Amino acid sequence: MRERIALALGPDVDEKALRDALKQRPDNVDAAIPLARALLARKCPNDALEVLDGILLAAPGDLRALNAKAVVLDHEGRHREAQELYRQALAAEPANPMLRNNFKLSLALEGKTETGGANPAPQADGPHFAALSRTSPCGTGSER
Repeated sequence: MRERIALALGPDVDEKALRDALKQRPDNVDAAIPLARALLARKCPNDALEVLDGILLAAPGDLRALNAKAVVLDHEGRHREAQELYRQALAAEPANPMLRNNFKLSLALEGKTETGGANPAPQADGPHFAALSRTSPCGTGSER
């Protein structure tokens, strides 16, 4: 299932431009998330987590950043940490379908089921999942 993370990768992104945008505005979630996706696609999850940690320092509680970090943690098999972030985000927006689906998926990946609720099973083929195809080395864009 690891190879099915991050469908929204789309075409190659300009990592340097995204990093520059983050330097100008450290709370720029619109730059941080595509950069984290690109880093994850290059199999650089620690770099992706570093970017997302930075955005969460600048924009604490941002639901998209919490979700993105949780997705990376799930990708790395760190489901309990991911679930804590999903719970934090769901506390702010309990009806958010993306957060609910990702939380359920995280539970399924860990082999648990959510207690209570008759919601449909998580869909691993949602917009945040896809095959990872690039194998570039990590750290090439870390000049911050």
